[in-house]
Amino acid sequence: MALKDQLCLALSGAVTVIVAYASSAVIVFNAAHTVGASASEITSWMWALGVGMGLSSLLLSLYYKVPLLTAWSTPGAALLVTSLSGVSLHEAIAGFLMCSFLITLCGVFGLMDKLMGFIPKSLASAMLAGILLQFVLNIFVAAQAHLVLILIMLLFYLLGKYRWPTFNIPLVLIVGIVVSYFSKDLSFNTLHWHLATPIFIEPAWSYAGIIGVGVPLFIVTMCSQNLPGLAVLQAYRYSVNVSPLITVTGVTGLFLASFGGFAFNLAAITAAICMGEDVHPNKNKRYWAAVWAGGFYLLLGLFAATIAQILLLFPSALVMGLAGLALLGTFSSSLLAALEGKEIGALFTFVITASGVTILHIGSAFWGIMLGLIIYYCIDRKCALS
Repeated sequence: MALKDQLCLALSGAVTVIVAYASSAVIVFNAAHTVGASASEITSWMWALGVGMGLSSLLLSLYYKVPLLTAWSTPGAALLVTSLSGVSLHEAIAGFLMCSFLITLCGVFGLMDKLMGFIPKSLASAMLAGILLQFVLNIFVAAQAHLVLILIMLLFYLLGKYRWPTFNIPLVLIVGIVVSYFSKDLSFNTLHWHLATPIFIEPAWSYAGIIGVGVPLFIVTMCSQNLPGLAVLQAYRYSVNVSPLITVTGVTGLFLASFGGFAFNLAAITAAICMGEDVHPNKNKRYWAAVWAGGFYLLLGLFAATIAQILLLFPSALVMGLAGLALLGTFSSSLLAALEGKEIGALFTFVITASGVTILHIGSAFWGIMLGLIIYYCIDRKCALS
């Protein structure tokens, strides 16, 4: 392969990683902070996620010669921010292990299609929209104290949305960093580059962690991440057996959950960056872009301590604004998908999940999807058939 082609493929891989980290790394950081993780434990989370995504993307892409990219569950990270309150770090790790175990079972026994058939898309979308609502609202909460920063970020988000959609969130991140730096809210004087040290966190098994964290995280990851990931593969006409892919993401989580790797799944938006015609004219060569992306993920995982330092230096308004803008499109599409069928079950799922209510130490996402399923199968479905 010509050097020019490899450079183009490497650039596509680099853009993929930049988009992934710029759009959702701050959400992962928030999730770890919510559960009370220390700075070294947050570093371990970022190490586990980077190494897990890097190795699985490399191995899958090289084996199948298809651009197969894995990712951490961004909606899952958003879920953790809202559902980990009152749950200890060790209980959260048990929930991560349960989620990865369920994902592995789905892959081994080919349960993906059956699971997706049991949980209607409208209810899964409603739960995701309810989870993301607070992040979107936080854009304007942050504006109360940092109006200029948020307005400038919002302006560049709107400009980039239509002119540079692929680089939209990285652009907003850069602009936010520049504004924060010149307003003296951000300084890199204390930043040092060094390798990360993984920390093993022993799980503590409890129903609050297993049922309140593990099950909703599993549902969100499967419905909101793996399903779109498979849809992207189909859209670009890549034919791969689904079960082994799901199994690999689940097993990766089982190995890395105790270090902070909360959930791994097939990438959708970032994977699409590696599949377009502009990556390489030959469809069968585009998997090298995913291989490069896997290498960059692995490199960032190894230097996760520095990534964690950078995120710790960010002012809260920058983090809140970036997270909200990064999730705005997902929230919009999820809400539209949830309410387009005018199903009462989806409406209740959204409202209960968005409420943030905790019952029996179990978060609102679980109760939202449970009540939504009951209403859907007992009322909505019967009304539709009558």
